[in-house]
Amino acid sequence: MRVRVKGAPPAARLRAAGGPGCRRGASGEGAAALPSRPPRDAPPRRARQAPPPSWLHPDPASRATSSRLAPTSLPEAGPWGEQAFPGEAPDQKGDHELVSGVCNLKRLQPEAFVTRGFRSRLGSLRNRLYPRQLEDQTKKLQKDMKKSTDADLAMSKSAVKISSDLLSNPLCEQDPKFLEMVMALDTAMKRMDSFNQEKVNQIQKTVIEPLKKFSGVFPSLNMAVKRREQTLQDYKRLQSKVEKYEEKEKTGPILTKLHQAREELRPVKDEFEAKNKQLLEEMPKFYSSRINYFKPSFESLIRAQVVYYTEMYKIFGDLTEQIDEPGLTDEQRQKENEAKLNELRALSIVADD
Repeated sequence: MRVRVKGAPPAARLRAAGGPGCRRGASGEGAAALPSRPPRDAPPRRARQAPPPSWLHPDPASRATSSRLAPTSLPEAGPWGEQAFPGEAPDQKGDHELVSGVCNLKRLQPEAFVTRGFRSRLGSLRNRLYPRQLEDQTKKLQKDMKKSTDADLAMSKSAVKISSDLLSNPLCEQDPKFLEMVMALDTAMKRMDSFNQEKVNQIQKTVIEPLKKFSGVFPSLNMAVKRREQTLQDYKRLQSKVEKYEEKEKTGPILTKLHQAREELRPVKDEFEAKNKQLLEEMPKFYSSRINYFKPSFESLIRAQVVYYTEMYKIFGDLTEQIDEPGLTDEQRQKENEAKLNELRALSIVADD
């Protein structure tokens, strides 16, 4: 039997008929079908929050039982929760906030927990412990050293070419004294070229080749970081899948899918943690070893330069004794050279226009 209320709005007619929207506790059929609207002065309802995953539980025992699915554990922390590497001052942010967030039961996305601590540490590895400029500067130093040795060889070869051209010049045959000076110069230039070649060979073996080998390590390091990033993406995807099933109602099919997702996550988690640990251990060691690696090379470079210029001092000292007139002081030689230059300037072929 229908109850019709004249003049009443449709909602009122529905409540009178006991339809949807009637108040709980009212008389009539279907009186408790749906709850009524809350009063206007009632406080707003809070949205239902999903329970935190098991690995965020404040109870250490509870965290221990679920640690096999927790994201990677943090390495041994420094005073601010971040691992302190040699030569690096630990930051005051990063893992400290992450650890405090776990203790305060703040909801963290898997990306935040998996990547935040290591991303900050990876950034410090690539920017401070393994800076990009280390690779660039190593390659630049290698190129500069090669340019320097090529320039040294070109200089000594040019000096030998000049002395050889003077010897073949007919002017030298007309003046025996001048010919003797050119022959002494040619001998000195050839000796200089010989010592210069020895210096360049030593620099090539002790400086340039070690720089080249050191530069060859960077591609493998970059590849290791890239592989770690790829594994991290798989880890995040599977971790999100596990959390999605954990938040759903625990029915039979959901529990089966949750078990399968956990089984898929376990080997990926182990692989990521292995690569993560390897990078955290090896990259600081690699960066710290650069001093011991390059120190012998730079010492050898300095010794090669010292030996070369010591020999040059002897060679040009002997050449000076051969071409200079004995008994003249440096001031007298300078005046004599200036007088000869003035004679050349007086010639019409060199006169200024």
